[in-house]
Amino acid sequence: MSIYLDYQAAKPVDVRVISEMTVYLNNKFANPSSLHCDGDEATDTLSDYRRKVADFINAPEPASIIFTSGATESNNLAIIGGAMRIKKKGNHIIISEIEHISILNIAKYLERQGFEVSRVPVDQFGIVRLDKLERLITNKTILISISTASNEVGSIQPIKEISDIAVKNKILFHTDAVASESIIPFDVQKIPVDMLTLSSNDIYGPRGVGALYLKKGVRVNPIIIGGGQEKGMRSGSENIPGIVGFGKAAEIMKSEIDDESVRLKLLRDKLIKGILETIPKSYLNGHPEKRLPHNAHFRFDYIEGESLILSLKDEKIAAATGSACSSKTLEPSHTLIAMGLLHEEAHGSLMITLGRDTKEEDVNELLEKLPNIVKRLRLLSPLTPPDLIKKYNEVNE
Repeated sequence: MSIYLDYQAAKPVDVRVISEMTVYLNNKFANPSSLHCDGDEATDTLSDYRRKVADFINAPEPASIIFTSGATESNNLAIIGGAMRIKKKGNHIIISEIEHISILNIAKYLERQGFEVSRVPVDQFGIVRLDKLERLITNKTILISISTASNEVGSIQPIKEISDIAVKNKILFHTDAVASESIIPFDVQKIPVDMLTLSSNDIYGPRGVGALYLKKGVRVNPIIIGGGQEKGMRSGSENIPGIVGFGKAAEIMKSEIDDESVRLKLLRDKLIKGILETIPKSYLNGHPEKRLPHNAHFRFDYIEGESLILSLKDEKIAAATGSACSSKTLEPSHTLIAMGLLHEEAHGSLMITLGRDTKEEDVNELLEKLPNIVKRLRLLSPLTPPDLIKKYNEVNE
């Protein structure tokens, strides 16, 4: 059995969630749009689990939750739907240089539709430069979209400060909270964002379900047209079993997130300390303190991240070099490049993300095997300097 350390890419569905969903897959299968008694029951179920998702982010009204097929659709609805709704006010949108690929590609699409998109630079730790953000704002700026945290290096963004800037300038503000939702609570009444993206699987619910929180009074144009479900903002018969799973996962996460955050932070810190102390020429990517409690992102000189992942795979350890949504490209991470790393530095990266089933023994095994893997790959690499090779050989002797 493998050791799974790639929780940012995908999480297992909690057995308590599966149990809750089962009845809606077998017996309670009615469509909430139907007018008969079974349809009424499905409508009540939809309302109950919408409330659970709303409670998860302390949304004042369950009606502010719009269910979608996942985070990518939620991001599309927020950014494209939001921009199209208010395009008469302006055509300028601001995102960061290190957004998730779904948002980067949405921005490219909008540019082809005549919108202007500015990309805020980040510092060496992957934190958005607030001074640069404010300078980019013009009288045509209508929307800002900055993720709550980097899904790759784990750096946590100053969302409250960004929200304040948006409010001051009367600009619509969206944040994609997917990277952080399983590990850091988000309260939309304390941080008054206009729109917020959530994903079911990222809190141990089923895949194929997501949500967009819309603050009261915020309107977006629908991007899927049909029968008018979800207040007309997302047509299509609601995925009741998926929504039930999402709601149950949100309920569980809300009660367990604080303890889980503390537990995973201890394991993360042990992992970071162990790797930096035992592997020469290793570095931590992202902010050393303002980072997600379950994320440890490294880079190693003189080796390729892909070789590292394949070597870990041989040891039955699952990890990643970067975001799963863009990992099939051979290009270096856009996040690491934006942080100022050279291409050869960005290629030697390793992303470890911990989760609900991660145990200390898993961390110990990685700390035991990774130094030898790095050493072997460096001894094979023509880029490794002679002094480091000599040091390794002296240890062997």
